[in-house]
Amino acid sequence: MRRFLRSLTLANVCSRWLHLVTGSMIAMVSLFIWPGPDGHGQTVLLRAALFSVPLLVLLGLVPVVRLAEGVQARLMLVPGRPSPDRDARRAEITAAPAASLADLGRTVCWLVLRVQLGALTLSASGWLPTLAVRLARLGDARALLAPLPLLGLVAVVVGAGAVIAAAARWLLAPSAAERIAALEERTERLMEHNRLARELHDSIGHALTAVVVQAGAARAAGSAEFTGQALTAIEDTGRRALEELERVLEVLREDAPQPRARPELTDAARLLDAARGAGAEVTAEVSGPLDAVAGPVSREGYRILQEALTNVVRHAGPVPVTVRIAVHGDLVELDIRNPLGDAGAAAGRGRGLRGIRERARLLGGHAEAGPDEGSWRVHARLPAAVG
Repeated sequence: MRRFLRSLTLANVCSRWLHLVTGSMIAMVSLFIWPGPDGHGQTVLLRAALFSVPLLVLLGLVPVVRLAEGVQARLMLVPGRPSPDRDARRAEITAAPAASLADLGRTVCWLVLRVQLGALTLSASGWLPTLAVRLARLGDARALLAPLPLLGLVAVVVGAGAVIAAAARWLLAPSAAERIAALEERTERLMEHNRLARELHDSIGHALTAVVVQAGAARAAGSAEFTGQALTAIEDTGRRALEELERVLEVLREDAPQPRARPELTDAARLLDAARGAGAEVTAEVSGPLDAVAGPVSREGYRILQEALTNVVRHAGPVPVTVRIAVHGDLVELDIRNPLGDAGAAAGRGRGLRGIRERARLLGGHAEAGPDEGSWRVHARLPAAVG
């Protein structure tokens, strides 16, 4: 009842009336295929609607007709600008061709109902106003009844519109396969948003950590030359963070163009430079063809390296760091080490290290972090290709 009352707006009523009237045009076509005896008034249209049933059955058995009817029903039975409520109601009506015998059967029933209701609505739209005018011209007490046919017309239009809208949600409802596909698409979209949120946390967190450490080091150094280098590093880090933020926002916008490429292991030098700018003494060893690593693995490997270096800068400070990136055979190996000091326990409880393990596990690899021979070690083994 609440949905019915919400639909009683002038735009909805007029749009549904137009939808019904256009459906009755098929009945007109049947007059040229099965011409009957001459009639008078609205009986010709009503008879034509009944005679059109065989034609409607043939049309309903064409799979693409269900798509056309679903698009019309979405636009005309649920009119207006997009909104969460309106989008939810439109989603109850399919916009896909028939994919099963059940879909074809429901399409046939929909066409028959739409044309019959449309013919009835068009007949009432012509006959009831004419009756009201005739009553008004009588000039006696019967003229007081003139508004009744108009009220009857309103009742017919509103009632028929409500019936056809309810029927659309039943006869043109998405099939079980379509609902499962829509659910899978929504799940994938949510997973992508979660991945982007985690990626944004990693990249922006790394940038802010580097900026804070670099600014603190510049203040403590008391050297104009070092301060200039730190400001340059801060500017470069901030610019890359803004680019990363813009890239993620582009992906989140539905109407965005193709987003920019995400950083990969071949871009690891920027992470090493940022860590050096924060005061860490980074020694890097890269071996093997990084270009041959599959895109998803290379991108996630970049994030793992980024998170590991961020933990070093945040928890250990300006310490020696050894980074090894190796590609051998079908395996990518990342190894990041720094002196354990007093920061290992704090680093081990971070959310970022859980993210490292999750990234590796999703790719079919393995990652671990913890003390190792007096050092804090982050070690990840990833497949070079994903199947």
